[in-house]
Amino acid sequence: MASSSFVEIERFHLIPLLSVTCPCHRPLLSKNSLILNRKKLNFDLLLNGSKTAVPVHAKRATAKRWLITSVARAEADSVDEDSGKEEVEKDHISPAKEDSVSQLQQKASQLKKRIIFGLGIGISAGGIVLAGGWVFTVALAVVVFVGAREYFELVRSRGITAGMTPPPRYVSRVCSVICAFMPVLTLYFGQIDIPVTFAAFAVAMALLLQRGNPRFSQLSSTIFGLFYCGYLPCFWVKLRCGLAAPALNTRIGTTWPVLLGGQAHWTVGLVATLISMSSIIAADTYAFIGGKAFGRTLLTRISPKKTWEGTIIGLGGCIATSVVLSKFFCWPTSLLSAIALGFLNFFGSIFGDLTESMIKRDAGVKDSGSLIPGHGGILDRSDSYIFTGALAYSFVKTFLPLYGV
Repeated sequence: MASSSFVEIERFHLIPLLSVTCPCHRPLLSKNSLILNRKKLNFDLLLNGSKTAVPVHAKRATAKRWLITSVARAEADSVDEDSGKEEVEKDHISPAKEDSVSQLQQKASQLKKRIIFGLGIGISAGGIVLAGGWVFTVALAVVVFVGAREYFELVRSRGITAGMTPPPRYVSRVCSVICAFMPVLTLYFGQIDIPVTFAAFAVAMALLLQRGNPRFSQLSSTIFGLFYCGYLPCFWVKLRCGLAAPALNTRIGTTWPVLLGGQAHWTVGLVATLISMSSIIAADTYAFIGGKAFGRTLLTRISPKKTWEGTIIGLGGCIATSVVLSKFFCWPTSLLSAIALGFLNFFGSIFGDLTESMIKRDAGVKDSGSLIPGHGGILDRSDSYIFTGALAYSFVKTFLPLYGV
């Protein structure tokens, strides 16, 4: 027992020595296998770390040395395999870490672009709204034309055309031009009902008389495009340029330069447009921040990123912005009217956003276009404003006595 050795063979497979006639024939063994001849080799086995050893005496010292050498080599091989596995795992982990870092850098760069271009768009839009008149109308016409082109490209995308027949390309282009002229006609005539009806009739006749087999999906998608991209944005022209009653209580008008129009420049339409657009921006911002921080409950399957928590926070931010600006501009004079205007702005904003999300989902795309870096297309940035202009104009025109002055 004194001369016996203790060998830990927990990780090795013990294979008895096979009795063969020819010494050149040997069984195929793995690296972690030991050959034991119970007739010649006796040694102490330590199984699973147990303190109780099984004594086996060796008759030959050479056999014992050979056994110890084999165990040492097998141990070295196992260490090499372990180190190799660790290196392989490191090789697998390293690209994952690099991908995560690159994704974070990409998100940071995209957020930076989003903020820069968002501020540029906001400042430019503010100047255009202050200018009013033909400057505001022509700028809106350009936005409407680009938005209409994006809409009809979505209608012609593979995701939508898989289940319907899109309108011909020449009809889409003609409709985009018609939509662009609608704001101009609204400013010139004051009303757009007759031109829109005539345009819808002409487009419908062109579709019905085309060669081939006309489809209802062509007619429905085209008429909705005229309504969605052309008719609804015209209410912003009615709101900004049509409500020319002076906002007499607005303090900023008293200090407004005469070269820029003086106090008469500050009309109910200008104040209502600034409040509505600012409320929409606040609604989108608060909803985004609230959804990131507290969003848990999905609002609708149309837009997976929208939650009830973010929607409620966005509603609060929209109403608060409307109330604060109403106090600053002293319009509308009633607190209840300011709250109602903020609620309508938020309702129109989220409804327009969900409508565009539904169109993009059916089209199978993430953005309506790539015109604005970090923001997508024109429809992606203006979808919240499409229905809001009509709601704000109807509220001020119909429900506010004396236009809220």
